[in-house]
Amino acid sequence: MASMSSIALFFVLFLHSFLAIIAIDLETYIVHVQKPETQILSDLESLEGYYNTFLPAITANTNEEPRMVYSYHNVFTGFAARLSSDEVKALEEMEGFVSARPQKVVSLHTTHSPDFLGLHQNFGFWKDSNYGRGTIIGVLDTGIAPDHPSFGDEGMPPPPAKWKGKCEFNFTGGCNNKLIGARFFRSTGNGTPLDEDGHGTHTASTAAGNFVKGANVFGNANGTAVGIAPLAHVAMYKVCLSLCSESDILAAMDVAIDDGVDIISISIGGFHSSFYEDGIALGAFRAMEKGIFVSCSAGNSGPFNRTLSNEAPWILTVGASTMDRKIRATAVLGDNQEFDGESLFQPKDFPPTQLPLVYPGLLNASDFNASTCSSSSLNKTDIRGKIVLCMIGGGSSRIGKGRLIKDAGGAGMILMNSQPRANTTAADAHVLPAAHISYADGQKTINYINKTSNPTAAIIFKGTIIGDIHAPAVAGFSSRGPSFVSPGILKPDIIGPGVNILAAWPISVENNTNTKSTFNIISGTSMSCPHLSGVAALLKSAHPDWSPAVIKSAIMTTADLVNIENKPIEDERYLPANVFATGAGHVNPSKANDPGLVYDIQPEDYTPYLCGLNYKNQQVGTIVQRRVNCTETIAEAQLNYPSFAIRLGTSTSTEQTYTRTVTNVGEANEFYMVEIIPPPGVAVIVEPPVLNFSELNQKLTYQVTFSRLPNSINGTFQGFLIWSSAQHFVRSPIAATLI
Repeated sequence: MASMSSIALFFVLFLHSFLAIIAIDLETYIVHVQKPETQILSDLESLEGYYNTFLPAITANTNEEPRMVYSYHNVFTGFAARLSSDEVKALEEMEGFVSARPQKVVSLHTTHSPDFLGLHQNFGFWKDSNYGRGTIIGVLDTGIAPDHPSFGDEGMPPPPAKWKGKCEFNFTGGCNNKLIGARFFRSTGNGTPLDEDGHGTHTASTAAGNFVKGANVFGNANGTAVGIAPLAHVAMYKVCLSLCSESDILAAMDVAIDDGVDIISISIGGFHSSFYEDGIALGAFRAMEKGIFVSCSAGNSGPFNRTLSNEAPWILTVGASTMDRKIRATAVLGDNQEFDGESLFQPKDFPPTQLPLVYPGLLNASDFNASTCSSSSLNKTDIRGKIVLCMIGGGSSRIGKGRLIKDAGGAGMILMNSQPRANTTAADAHVLPAAHISYADGQKTINYINKTSNPTAAIIFKGTIIGDIHAPAVAGFSSRGPSFVSPGILKPDIIGPGVNILAAWPISVENNTNTKSTFNIISGTSMSCPHLSGVAALLKSAHPDWSPAVIKSAIMTTADLVNIENKPIEDERYLPANVFATGAGHVNPSKANDPGLVYDIQPEDYTPYLCGLNYKNQQVGTIVQRRVNCTETIAEAQLNYPSFAIRLGTSTSTEQTYTRTVTNVGEANEFYMVEIIPPPGVAVIVEPPVLNFSELNQKLTYQVTFSRLPNSINGTFQGFLIWSSAQHFVRSPIAATLI
């Protein structure tokens, strides 16, 4: 008969293995153990074997990264392993166990984007720029939650003497040395800058939130939250509720210019319109004239071409990219197919057991909206206790579909992408167990349902996973060029993190699980825009004499073209992304701090460019705010922009020549040579092929000629013009459309 101690040991080991199967929140623990007195562990292999006896025998998914992170043999006897809190409790009962604690988080990566962008505390560009100290970012959005810890002013200096803004909260203490101003405008409701939506709080903290330890959503993405420019000041201009009035936007930009902001961040946009009819473009031009950098979102109408917002060349137009962090939720089908997806809501009490799986799109083929789980299709389908497959889109949001399913008695949801969104998934705060999977995996799920008499599925939650090899990839929703209003200017300018961004959320606003949270994860070019606003604040702090055009040039000519696997940046299909998706590439803040050469543009340089768009004198005057007589015009590509967008025909315009002027901001004595990677079908000649600088801020001009090669085919192709020295690499993208 087994002894009670043997039974207890068996029970502990069984419980240990069972907990390993259902573990969903894994965190790295530092585990100290004692060497067994009865064993001699003479080599590293036997020592590691001993350490492994403390780990779960079964993991939630064999495809997961190993539980064992490090085996130590010099610093102490023990190891680092990825464990759940329940597994650690089981370890405490094992012989030889001494202690276990979560590892201390040193790098800043709850939003994860600062770390992903190479910004690290106490060294590098973050330190060199003093974290954006002394700069002011004006955010036009839905308001702000002033009591959120991201806007605490610990370590913040007072606002600069130039600041003239106001704090319009109807209570004392709303503003401080971090949140130095807050205003509201006519159409924004209840007479307060308070955030009634969450969007404004999120974008403001992404740009310049202060350090907040222990930030997470439902335990996911746990760490220290921080904005891109954590010592920059924030001024909120509330211009939106559910919609944004152009009059309010213009009023806010008008006020912000007077208030003394250095950066204006606008995650707002609309349809194409000529610049003289575009309120944001008009306000941004005036801000640029005053030396204020304006960063705007590109729009969320991708992946289709010509879907951009905020196309003016004096605006930094920002597209969205992914990061290497996933909040993993895996759909496991009855035939053992596994499809990794995402969900922010990861309930600990949801069993990983197979449940019946249904797809209204197959059961209600006559209902056009059945595939997207419309309420009418759900009413015709018995989904009680079942997992429901739905496609994004239709008349309800991703989270809204889950509400409908939950209300109808459904147990869970597998949310699949439409074909255009491909692999871009979102970690949403769903109201029921869910996994958002790719389009391809959704089609495989439909095929499984089609060929199976009793299809089933389970959802396994795996928490925060770092290391997506495709990152950064262009988000499926990120709007694409070419520019509709000015196709001779390559847009978007840049891409930056915009998918699953964790940032501040109003304490007073309940999230989608009816649980109050001070942080939330959302996606959009609305999220990528404040990242670039923060980068601009860092550059402005490090280089206070740089103009908005110089800051833009530094960001664009130093951008990255490869992902973390050193392969070309991909789009939402995991195919190489084209230049109308990436613009100059993915922002690299540290490289932007030392660009070598920059392309500057003076405000008056835009007048002949605008005249060249065939705008009337009065229309150009509306933009530049002075009387204009369009006696001088230039082609769009003649503007001293850090990129090229040209069109070459077969019988006319087969050759085009443009000039560019670069300013030396690198070494006083520096020698540059040109390198051309021509677009297919295009010859590119640069004169002179070398630039020899003898002093800082020296300007030199070069000429570039594009000509269509014989027998070239029509289409859009990309290439690069690069000036390289021993210290610097200055790259301009070329988009050539052959017609």
